[in-house]
Amino acid sequence: QVQLVESGGGLVQPGDSLRLSCAASGFTLDYYNIGWFRQAPGKEREGILCLSSSDGRMSYADSVKGRFTISRDNPKNTVYLQMNSLKPEDTAVYYCAADTGIVTMNPFEYDYWGQGTQVTVSS
Repeated sequence: QVQLVESGGGLVQPGDSLRLSCAASGFTLDYYNIGWFRQAPGKEREGILCLSSSDGRMSYADSVKGRFTISRDNPKNTVYLQMNSLKPEDTAVYYCAADTGIVTMNPFEYDYWGQGTQVTVSS
């Protein structure tokens, strides 16, 4: 069974850091492009980063550039989203997604999705 499971969300204060995990089962994540997305209440799902499986290149949304990054742990079949200098506007449900198609932050291009994890940034 193909599955992605996110974890690591929570309530943090502005300026804090948080690392989200996305663990895959049923397929080898290293062969897939990875996208991280978020959705705040009342807003559309937003692509924030994507990682190419072929050359390791990352693309970032302007809203997270310089603060967020992706990393892989292939033996654990897991990818991580490291979030630094968190702001209240980063509050959202965060999703990881995987696909073998083009490297993009368009959510409609991804076939496999996790269930999401809530991140709340508040003082």
